[in-house]
Amino acid sequence: MSKQNYTIVIPSRYASSRFPGKPLHPLNGVPMILHTVARARESNADEIVVATDDERIEKVCRDASVDVQMTREDHPSGTDRIAEVATIRSWGDDRLIVGLQGDEPATPAHHLNLLADNLNLYPVADMATLCMPIQHLEDYQNVHRVKVVRDHEGMALYFSRASIPARRDPSNDNTFPSSYLHIGLYAYRCGYLKQYPQLKPCELEQEEQLEQLRVMYNGGRIHVGEVGPSNARGVDHPDDVPVLEAVLSEKFGAPVP
Repeated sequence: MSKQNYTIVIPSRYASSRFPGKPLHPLNGVPMILHTVARARESNADEIVVATDDERIEKVCRDASVDVQMTREDHPSGTDRIAEVATIRSWGDDRLIVGLQGDEPATPAHHLNLLADNLNLYPVADMATLCMPIQHLEDYQNVHRVKVVRDHEGMALYFSRASIPARRDPSNDNTFPSSYLHIGLYAYRCGYLKQYPQLKPCELEQEEQLEQLRVMYNGGRIHVGEVGPSNARGVDHPDDVPVLEAVLSEKFGAPVP
């Protein structure tokens, strides 16, 4: 159980090219954003804030007694939106913030607690994230599944959509090197988070479409903790809805009282 005080910010925007209105789409009869809030409430966070640019999302959250912060519409990433919340609310540089994307309604609470604990345990890290062992060749080869390699202290060396680490001499038995999938959750030190919007985008980030590479390119350090295999996943497309509804029913039962 986490002993570290921390805040969860849930960035949630209405616009989505693949799934417009996603945060308010019902999962088992309840808007997706409220499922995500329910996961946050199961954690040990001492404060939970939804960050949005849409009045419809704001209303649904306020009607459910959820703290909401309205933000600008033009943020290129969830991290930028979280940074605006930190600035608006004048949070101190030492505060630890965990970002939970609004379309991650099946995130286990212990993952959120672990992120805060790990960031507290590794003072050299500016951010913390998670990974899990790859168990299937198709995940290792899938460019839509992000991989990460770490040093001996668990600090990220690189994130990629490519199959890393690569085996120089491929085998013929469909095996692959010990490797890890990145779980797209982040914890931030508030002082570093406020600096993030000023970091220059880099070519690596643009090629891979991975915002965490901007952090590493500009000298930031990211601790990557390991968790066991999990069927938690986000909602990227309407086709994901039935899968998530089944996961929510199995793992969490009635999601929102």
